[in-house]
Amino acid sequence: MDSKDKLFQQMVAHIAAIHQLHYDMTKGLPMEDITPLQYEILEFVTVKQPITLSEISECKGISMPNTSREIRKLTEKGLCEKVEDPEDRRKQYIRLSTVGEERMGMAFGHMKKLFMKQVDEMPEEQMSRMSEAFEVLGTTILR
Repeated sequence: MDSKDKLFQQMVAHIAAIHQLHYDMTKGLPMEDITPLQYEILEFVTVKQPITLSEISECKGISMPNTSREIRKLTEKGLCEKVEDPEDRRKQYIRLSTVGEERMGMAFGHMKKLFMKQVDEMPEEQMSRMSEAFEVLGTTILR
C-alpha cells in the first residue's frame, strides 16, 4: 500500500471515529424542544453563519423543502433568523438569533467540558502536535 492509500484509509477511519465522538459529546445535551436534526442544523449554522438554505441542504443531505421546513421551525422557536442579502434581495442567509447563540453556547460549553476531561492529562507537546495536525487538515482536506 502506497502512502496515499494509507492516508486515505486513515482518513476513512478518522471520519468514522469523529462521527462516534460527535455522538458521544452530544448525547447528554438537553435537547428540550428540538430534534437531533434541528440540533445538527443549529450546530452547522453556528460554525458557518451566515449560510444559505442550499448550503445547509447540501451539507446535511436534506432536500430543500425539508431544510426550509426545519429552518422555519427553528425560526418559530426563536433560535435562528433569516437575513436578506443587501445586494440580492432574492437571496436569504440563515444565522443564529441571540437566543440561538446562547443555546449553542451552552451546548458547546457541555462539549468543551467533555473535551477538557479527555485532554486533561495530555502532555503539552502532544497537544501542540494535535493542534498542528488540525491546522494541516484545515488547510488541505477540510477547506
